[in-house]
Amino acid sequence: MSKDDAFAQAGKTAVMQNVHGTMTFLLNYPPFNQMETAHLAWLVEHCQLRFYAQGDTIIRPQEGPVQYFYIVKQGLVRGERLLAGQEEPDTTFEISAGECFPLAALIGERATRTEHLAGDDTFCLLLSRKDFARLFGMSLPFRDFALRGVSSLLDQVNQQAQAQAAETLGAQYSLDTRLAELAVRNPVTCMPYTSVRQAVREMNEASVGSIVIVDSEQRPQGIFTLRDLRGVIADDAIDLDGAVDSVMTPKPFHLPPSASAFDAAIAMTSRHIAHICVVEQERLVGVVSERDLFSLQRVDLVHLARTVRQAGQVSTLAALRTDIRRLVDSMLAHGASTAQITHIITLLNDHTVCRVIELCLEESGDPGIPFTWLCFGSEGRREQTLHTDQDNGILFEAQSPEQAEAYRARLLPLAQRINQALAECGFTLCKGNIMAGNPKLCLSVAEWQQRFEQFVRTTTPANLLNSSIFFDFRVIWGDSGAAESMFGRILDQTRSNSLFQRMLAQTALTHRPPIGRFRDFVVARSGAEKDTLDLKTQGLTPFVDGARVLALANGIAECNTLERLRRLRAAGIIEPLDADAYEEAYHFIQLIRMQQHQLQDRDNAPFSNRIDPDTLNHLDRRILRESFRQARRLQASLALRYQL
Repeated sequence: MSKDDAFAQAGKTAVMQNVHGTMTFLLNYPPFNQMETAHLAWLVEHCQLRFYAQGDTIIRPQEGPVQYFYIVKQGLVRGERLLAGQEEPDTTFEISAGECFPLAALIGERATRTEHLAGDDTFCLLLSRKDFARLFGMSLPFRDFALRGVSSLLDQVNQQAQAQAAETLGAQYSLDTRLAELAVRNPVTCMPYTSVRQAVREMNEASVGSIVIVDSEQRPQGIFTLRDLRGVIADDAIDLDGAVDSVMTPKPFHLPPSASAFDAAIAMTSRHIAHICVVEQERLVGVVSERDLFSLQRVDLVHLARTVRQAGQVSTLAALRTDIRRLVDSMLAHGASTAQITHIITLLNDHTVCRVIELCLEESGDPGIPFTWLCFGSEGRREQTLHTDQDNGILFEAQSPEQAEAYRARLLPLAQRINQALAECGFTLCKGNIMAGNPKLCLSVAEWQQRFEQFVRTTTPANLLNSSIFFDFRVIWGDSGAAESMFGRILDQTRSNSLFQRMLAQTALTHRPPIGRFRDFVVARSGAEKDTLDLKTQGLTPFVDGARVLALANGIAECNTLERLRRLRAAGIIEPLDADAYEEAYHFIQLIRMQQHQLQDRDNAPFSNRIDPDTLNHLDRRILRESFRQARRLQASLALRYQL
């Protein structure tokens, strides 16, 4: 018997002597905890146990197609790869107890691309390649995990988050429900020449709040709602026996049947409408109303947005912040993604800002100078959570420096009052004074242009820091034309300035993901932050900064991080598999952060982005570690691209 055969036989005996204990161990980890008992038992019975001393090589690329599927029973396995431009191999991942490898190589019947070393004295369960193939065919959960890896685990995490949020909120449902399933069939319609009186009669008989005006081919021409009816009644000059097309809202907004309930809620909120036509191949096939969304217990988003926009005083807006926090709980319970939730939080925050501006104008009087309210940072990216501060500015038109100074003097008192009112509504005053009430951020178009050009032209540390804030900007209130034209000109400069790109990339490497060579996570060792890491700065910021660098370098004006990644993928700048991995990692870190903010809010504790990873369950820890690894991979690709 050869030495290898002897090792295999001894390992086989070790497993068979403790089948029950091995199964109990595996049931603590995915995907084994989802497998049928018979399939899990088959796996264990066909495994052998093998020991590797610290520093031993387990598998390496030079050995050819991998022969075994490995499950870490005890210890730690490090993956090391020599990247282009490096003299020493880089630890690309660490695998701990309950985790397995190398799935991609086994499925592809190829060699591993990474050398796997024992980081500690390590025991692994080994399943032969032939038996791996049999198990792959037998067990659906195992096959799903083998093909999708961490992505399949995210499904479990999202289900857990949904279940936790739903405990006090009753029935669950999906915001991804298609309008084809939700829309009212055979909607109430009429022809353009129908009288207003007859149209209202048909609405009343059907107990609906709208009637769609269509042509002979059922193509929507307009919509008439109860809101329109109030205007008709208030206007004595309108003849109720006149044609309805004279008082309808023409060209009504519409969505296809494939759109979701979330799409409908967002459209109603942003467009201030209560009815959406569902149109397929230009023909009306249904109508979705605000009442339809609420009748199915969907998030009361449209009503909340309307309440915000109609608030009569700042104190009312401040009180509504509690409803927004409650909405986040409801959204999670109803299956919304973190991207949907941050989008909605930002949308409601936008409505709040707009209403605050309007109330302050009523209170202080119109300064007589048209202005545009800008937002930066997370609000500019539409990535706000419950914990948010102010990053804003004002843009206005001026014909000369002297006129700009005069206009600024008139606008600053209003801007400062708006900043203070927003603080009363829960938008924390910016510690760095990045606010419209700061004279340096209440600027004319020419002054803003000059400031952005300085960021690009003079790459000082301060300017690079400012670039990471101000290049994520968006118009919230006022005319957007001048701001968008100005930014378009700046984008042309960033795309052609390789030095600026390289320096910005170097700055993007500042915040390193908190994973170490020998530990799951690198945490603070002392002080008030002892044993914690920062989910925002160390986890999300590497993705935000990396996506920003590549977007600015390639002329992509979009500010949202996930949308930047999608456009970079579509442009071939980032490989599709890498873009998907980055997006999933970003989603997960944001989910953990959002759940923490919810707990802090319920406990009336101050918001914090710091978390002790030991408080997470095993599954969350495992995916968080993998998510940080993806952040490090993105940073490594930046370093390689810009030779840093």
